[in-house]
Amino acid sequence: MKLTFLGAAHEVTGSSTLLEAAGKRILIDCGMEQGADIYENCDLPVSAGELDAVLLTHAHIDHSGKLPALVAQGYRGPIYATEAARRLCQIMLRDSAHIQEFEAEWRNRKAQRAGEPPYVPLYTMRDAEAALSQFVGCDYDAPVEIFPGVTIRFSDAGHLLGSSSILVTAAEEGESRSVLFSGDLGNTERPLIRDPQPAPSADYVVIESTYGDRLHGERPDYVNQLAEIIQSTFDRGGNLVIPAFAVGRTQELLYLIRTIKERGLLRGHEDFPVYVDSPLAVEATKIYADDEAMKPYYDAETLQLLAQGINPIAFPGLRTSVTSAESKAINFDNTPKIILSASGMCEAGRIRHHLKHNLWRKESTILFVGYQSEGTVGRKLIDGADTVRLFGEEITVEAHIESLSGISGHADRDQMLSWLASIPQKPRQVFVNHGDDQVTDRFAETIEKTLLIPSAAPYSGDGYDLLTGQCIARGRIVRATKLTDGRRRANAAFERLTQAGKRLAAIIAASRGLSNKELARFTDQINALCEKYRTK
Repeated sequence: MKLTFLGAAHEVTGSSTLLEAAGKRILIDCGMEQGADIYENCDLPVSAGELDAVLLTHAHIDHSGKLPALVAQGYRGPIYATEAARRLCQIMLRDSAHIQEFEAEWRNRKAQRAGEPPYVPLYTMRDAEAALSQFVGCDYDAPVEIFPGVTIRFSDAGHLLGSSSILVTAAEEGESRSVLFSGDLGNTERPLIRDPQPAPSADYVVIESTYGDRLHGERPDYVNQLAEIIQSTFDRGGNLVIPAFAVGRTQELLYLIRTIKERGLLRGHEDFPVYVDSPLAVEATKIYADDEAMKPYYDAETLQLLAQGINPIAFPGLRTSVTSAESKAINFDNTPKIILSASGMCEAGRIRHHLKHNLWRKESTILFVGYQSEGTVGRKLIDGADTVRLFGEEITVEAHIESLSGISGHADRDQMLSWLASIPQKPRQVFVNHGDDQVTDRFAETIEKTLLIPSAAPYSGDGYDLLTGQCIARGRIVRATKLTDGRRRANAAFERLTQAGKRLAAIIAASRGLSNKELARFTDQINALCEKYRTK
């Protein structure tokens, strides 16, 4: 029984962990890296086709974004997730595939003009559709036996609609072990969704550490704090631009803005417009508004509003932008307005256009409402950058840069410690991942000192025997280097070739028992391929 750490090891994004138990290989999350890449991640040690199951903690791209690539590489098994996560992935993975294809088209136009090799997208819309067909929806608190001797159970992690912690229990060699994957743990008392459930007992716990060295502080009055920022911005005649993740954070902000309008907290700007400028956010908002299907995921206050016939995320003045023309028109309207647009860290999407039009304006405000990874445009703005580069142009920062304190979707250090302390029986060991490089180490030390539980912060490639509790493999700690477009194209193509090779090796291993005639034909085909591409 073995646990191997692959992604989000001493990094915040790209979550992926491999569990081998009861003769099965189970991948927990398959996320895409976002923002600065700190370390090189180890490859999946088996071919995608040799995996038996995938478990998904929630729909955010840094946990789900490489699922279509996994399917493109030969994975054909089930992808277990909550029903809400499955619904959200239907829009998020399609959106990600569209971005992959659009970027490939754009890069290939440049490559063709420069006489360079074509750019291969990480995956296509066809791959995303195939991945979505493999999802299996699960309910909270309902044990599911996915293989003989292997049971999973989802519990509410309180981070996003349908987010979960996943308990995996497996029997092997006459012994049973359980591993609890925290997923992303949510902050408490947030709009729309419930607080994280108390953690169940487990032999081992893999816990995130996004805010492992920080506290959110005393809970602020979100509504009045946001109302004051809107008031001061509109009084100056500016726009309030809010970079927000399309799924989760956008809907929470709509909830707060509805409350502000309902209470009449603004003076002189009562009918202000609010633009949701993200096709993905528009689709996600429709899912959040599907109250019958989403009822199991809402908190008590939201359920009470729905019972009164009130849509908790709709109000007069709410406008949505889907087409590119609608998005561009927003910046030609001089009326002070709120613009909600993705991505939340300003690394891609329409938000970059809105920043270009508003960063240089002293009367405007850029409001951050979530975590900003190192190296992102969002982090640079929060850290006080005088200029940022957008679309090849240096943009002067004259706008007010604000943060809505305490509204993070992640639990802070003490909330994560409380979640661990709620486990009825102390775990054998805790593994810390999904945090900045030094934060993972500091949080592991904090857990040991505070809760007296042995803890470690593994690097990518580190492996642990869950029967003995011993570390049995050490990964290579290699700092990531910034790649040129040419190197990135070559690496992506070579990665696809490597995965194809692993898939072929698995097929060869499974070919024992075929007739001599079939084996001979198969061998001839492989040899012909080798002859064609052998190194001269």
